[in-house]
Amino acid sequence: MYRLLPVLPLAILLTTGCQENPAPADTTATTVDSVAVKDSLIHPDEKHFKSLKQLTFGGDNAEAYWSFDGSKLVFQSTNPAWEEHCDQIHVFNPFTDDLRTGKPAQISIKGGRTTCSYFLPGDSLVLFASTHEAGATCPAVPERRADGKYVWPIYSSFDIYVSDLSGNIRKQLTKTAGYDAEATVSPKGDRIVFTSMRDGDMELYTMNIDGSDVKRITNAPGYDGGAFFSPDGTKLLWRASRPGTQEELAEYKALLKEGLVKPTDMELYVANADGSEMRKVTELGQANWAPFWHPSGQKIIFASNHKSQRGFPFTLFMINIDGTGLEQVSYGDTFDAFPVFSPDGRYLVFSSNRNNHGTRETNLFLAEWQD
Repeated sequence: MYRLLPVLPLAILLTTGCQENPAPADTTATTVDSVAVKDSLIHPDEKHFKSLKQLTFGGDNAEAYWSFDGSKLVFQSTNPAWEEHCDQIHVFNPFTDDLRTGKPAQISIKGGRTTCSYFLPGDSLVLFASTHEAGATCPAVPERRADGKYVWPIYSSFDIYVSDLSGNIRKQLTKTAGYDAEATVSPKGDRIVFTSMRDGDMELYTMNIDGSDVKRITNAPGYDGGAFFSPDGTKLLWRASRPGTQEELAEYKALLKEGLVKPTDMELYVANADGSEMRKVTELGQANWAPFWHPSGQKIIFASNHKSQRGFPFTLFMINIDGTGLEQVSYGDTFDAFPVFSPDGRYLVFSSNRNNHGTRETNLFLAEWQD
């Protein structure tokens, strides 16, 4: 799930994951390097980035996810230039559309706060979570706490909807009391995974594309969220907090009663798509989150601040699903997160506040990937 809250004076933390490998989009005539700035945007140690293109130019932009055919991105943005006051959902073609010249098509047209958009099979529909039925205004973000705890709000008015690309709501997938959000779709096109508080804790669930056959996947105290199916649809990957002491568990439950969760200690987990054979992948400390599958299905790319002594920067790392082979992917004293591979594995889209000229703006970037 996407969050846009201050971590440090110069940092922001944005939070938060198709039929079987669809045919690659025909992008041969619209290669990235036509508007890439290869020298200034890429750190010398970023060896996996063949070229890098900035896609958005202002505001706070994150959680960009590919269409099944790899030709479009759906993402969320808070951009004052687009008259947005909290996260809204947009769609565009990253290979042909120039967002410096205008606002992309907006899908969330009913107001409220929206998050976690994802394409459904066929690319004519997307799902996203929204608070619009509780009111068209943006729900408030928490005030800075006197105890200094950094927290995310868990809006109980979030439910998951399906919309066409013109903003017409076609179906409401969840109707339970409490938080329902962070939904993503299996590459097989048959199941959705999402996070819900319907049973009193932040747990993962799966359901059919039409919202039927809901099954609970996780059962441990703590926050489970930001889940994605593996490329073959057989496994799940997500981020989780696991209170390790009675004091930590009490703090977690107390914050949850306030509609809050503390995201500063998270690790990555994988399991079979039915929740079986669950295991912890990382043991790095601090916040390890925004994971996504490498196209091979054998590696995970994710954001982490585990090397930092001050909670910042967040950079991209890659690790094998057995927890070995940790590799740093992005570099610099900045924020890089929400990495997502295109269906054909040729491109990686991610959010970064590099090249923001000293502002707090966070933009989308498109890299040509090379292993």
